[in-house]
Amino acid sequence: MMAKKPPKPAPRRIFQERLKITALPLYFEGFLLVKRSEYQEYKHYWTELRGTTLFFYNDKKSTIYVDKLEIIDLTCLTEQNSTDNNCANFTLVLPKEEVQLKTENTESGEEWRGFILTVTELSVPEDVSLLPGQVIRLHEVLEREKKRRIETEQLPSTSPEKEGELGEDYVDVLSPMPACFYTVSRKEATEMLEKNPSLGNMILRPGSDSRNFSITIRQERDMPRIKHYKVTNVGKNYTIELEKPVTLPNLFSVIDYFMKETRGNLRPFIHSTDGTFETEGLPVTTLK
Repeated sequence: MMAKKPPKPAPRRIFQERLKITALPLYFEGFLLVKRSEYQEYKHYWTELRGTTLFFYNDKKSTIYVDKLEIIDLTCLTEQNSTDNNCANFTLVLPKEEVQLKTENTESGEEWRGFILTVTELSVPEDVSLLPGQVIRLHEVLEREKKRRIETEQLPSTSPEKEGELGEDYVDVLSPMPACFYTVSRKEATEMLEKNPSLGNMILRPGSDSRNFSITIRQERDMPRIKHYKVTNVGKNYTIELEKPVTLPNLFSVIDYFMKETRGNLRPFIHSTDGTFETEGLPVTTLK
């Protein structure tokens, strides 16, 4: 039986959109069966290891992740005996949960184990059964991750005292945001959607105050209609102000909610990589 070919990488456009959303370097990717503590059963995800975070996507072409797992505090990685000799089964033991992973074949399982241990322990494990070229990739990722951590530590941090001065209404715009977030007004968002329908029909923007957000959408039924929805920041969650309010854990889930509820009719507005689109000459700022 011939070994399965490694999965092809995502198209460049999808790669660039994911990079913009996650703001982290891609080290490894592939399909995984994932079972977290809140899952009733395994879920099949296209998974990316970026930095020390696993990002889970419903499929290979999705640009917005549905879940993520920070593994920097990994306690240990334990291998489990599998009834299927063609797949690998192991558990990520973290301080607050244990996550079970299954791979499509034993070779990809060994690669996942190697990359996960390399970025969490900051050393290439000696007991991995990989080809010389794969081991070289682990060493390359190790150097990239060391450099990333040094650069991250050098970034200016906000002290607890300073955070107190900023107050509860402060929004940390340096945090990763959905790719369809733009610091524009209600009027500007409307103009962007009307003049550039091919780029998407949903924009996330700041709300009327500095704490909350708004969603502006353009629907095409009998005739184009613009609608606006308020998204309120409640503690660590976000509530969409609908007839029956919907509360979600992050802004990525908010965007995903609109996409799922409309069966994909609503698409995030994402401008081309050269940053050009029509806005009546108004300056538009996107988060990088």
